[in-house]
Amino acid sequence: MDLWGLLGAVVIGGIAGWLAGNLMRGGGFGLLGNIIIGVVGGLLGSWLFGQLNITFLQSWGWIGSIITGLVGAVVILFIAGLFRRG
Repeated sequence: MDLWGLLGAVVIGGIAGWLAGNLMRGGGFGLLGNIIIGVVGGLLGSWLFGQLNITFLQSWGWIGSIITGLVGAVVILFIAGLFRRG
C-alpha cells in the first residue's frame, strides 16, 4: 500500500469509526480510537460482505468504503457491548 492508500484508509476509517461510535453509544472514541475501530471495521465489513456476496458497494468508491467500514465497526461495537454487559 502506498502513502496515499494508507492516508485514505486512515481518513475513511476515522469517518466510519466516528459514525459507528455515534450510532452505538452516542459519542465517539477520540481520534485514534475512531480510526482503529473504523479500519478494523473496514476489514471486518469487507470480509462479511464477501461472505454474503454483496459486491455492489465496491463500485461506489469512497462512499462504499465508508459504508463497509461503518457496518463492520457497528458489528465490532455490538459484540464488544455484549461482553461488557455480560
